[in-house]
Amino acid sequence: MTRPVTHIWRLLKWGRTLAKHGALRGIEADPNTPRPVKRLVRLARFGTFQPKTPDYASAFRAIGPAAIKLGQTLATRPDIVGEEAANNLLSLQDDLPPVDFAEIEASIESSFAQPIDTLFSSIDPEPIGAASIAQVHRAVTTDGEDVAVKVLRPGIRDKFERDLQTYHWAAAHLEAMGGEAERLRPRLTIANFERWTNRELDLRREAASASELAETMRAIDGYEVPDIDWDRTNGRVMTVEWVEGVKISKRDELIAAGHDMDELANRLVLAFLTQAISGGFFHADMHQGNLFVKADGTIVAIDFGIMGRINRQARAWLAEILYGLTTGNYQRVAEIHFEAQYVPSYHDVGEFATALRAVGEPMRGKPVSELSVGQMLDGLFAITRDFDMQTQPHLLLLQKTMVMVEGIATQLNPEINMWDTSAPYVRSWIRDELGPEAAIADRIKEDTDTLLRIPALIRRIEDQFPQKGGAPEQAPLPDVPLMWEKRRSEGRSWLGYAVAALAGAGVIFGAMSAGWIG
Repeated sequence: MTRPVTHIWRLLKWGRTLAKHGALRGIEADPNTPRPVKRLVRLARFGTFQPKTPDYASAFRAIGPAAIKLGQTLATRPDIVGEEAANNLLSLQDDLPPVDFAEIEASIESSFAQPIDTLFSSIDPEPIGAASIAQVHRAVTTDGEDVAVKVLRPGIRDKFERDLQTYHWAAAHLEAMGGEAERLRPRLTIANFERWTNRELDLRREAASASELAETMRAIDGYEVPDIDWDRTNGRVMTVEWVEGVKISKRDELIAAGHDMDELANRLVLAFLTQAISGGFFHADMHQGNLFVKADGTIVAIDFGIMGRINRQARAWLAEILYGLTTGNYQRVAEIHFEAQYVPSYHDVGEFATALRAVGEPMRGKPVSELSVGQMLDGLFAITRDFDMQTQPHLLLLQKTMVMVEGIATQLNPEINMWDTSAPYVRSWIRDELGPEAAIADRIKEDTDTLLRIPALIRRIEDQFPQKGGAPEQAPLPDVPLMWEKRRSEGRSWLGYAVAALAGAGVIFGAMSAGWIG
């Protein structure tokens, strides 16, 4: 187990890096920051020269791979890090200098326990991408297929495990200080972060996520997921089909190729809504580097290390919240927050509806170029403190992805209105899934399932109370005390008397010797 002094030393070292980039100024100035944290911050920044403009993204990048991933997570949490830091962290690029190809080759061969030339007829030693967790090389399989090969950086799992121990330790101590730190639930935030990164550190799970998403989106035109080469995939290596296309961030190239920017933006938003609301399983790392457009206009997603999952009830609440904000039904949005227990019941629903109106009304009917989903989230975070809303970790990935999708859609079409684009889809889903027909169908299914479980319930009851056998019931037998049991009990009685007599004599003798008894 890592000692506290080691955790404190790591935090001071990381804090010093943050201080050199001016990234501790906001923490020290925030009145909600606990005093012990402020003292640690002052110690970390002692003797450093802080720039006037903080650069949070560069600070997290300088600390290392785990910090890069944590920084990308905190970009969705302006309630924790502040709006300025959150906006800066959105620019945090997950790229690092590549690992030498000799190490990559050795990692591939050791993970498959066979020479690399038995798997690939050729592999480009220059990576096409090098991120904090893995890097990707273009290759051709021995079957002649063009593929992309993703390989974990050697030793990356140990590095993440070490840093995560300190993140957990720091979050536990911060939350124990109570107040605002307890409301923000940093321990759950780090626990969710650990689950996300553990999925990324096992490439078999990433391959399985890609396969599952491909099944979910198979019926959706204009959106694809590359096929997995399972014979060349394991925990440290993942092989997928090669994608020929233009990065969705290269708007000029897309226009030159004849693609319709408005249609691409709308299709991207609807693809995300289909995944999140209809399927409850969505690609949660939809930044510009992970989306390509093929010659026929199909959007292709890559990199499935971070995936989000939402259960049906949460999806129903989400759809109603989005639709309520779109149509201005703030009362219903407020009621959902109380039904979901996001807001404690001792608050007033009407007051919360008024606070939501203050956030939603300025955005209705305006393009993203003027107001955005990101700003809406900022506004919602601003009122969470007033209504004692605790952090909902299961929604963090959704919030992060909504901001990413909005950013890409805005670059494709600066005049897009996210509400107008989303409303028809959300309205249709609510009608199909939450309307009267759906409610009746759900009730029939639930009651039928209950009826079908009755025979199994009866069998379990019979197991607890089995039927009597075929022989007739016998008359009760008289209770006859056994001889040896009687002797043992008598022996114990005489022994008890003897011990009691000796103890009494000892007490009397002691009292006479002390002169208490004449």
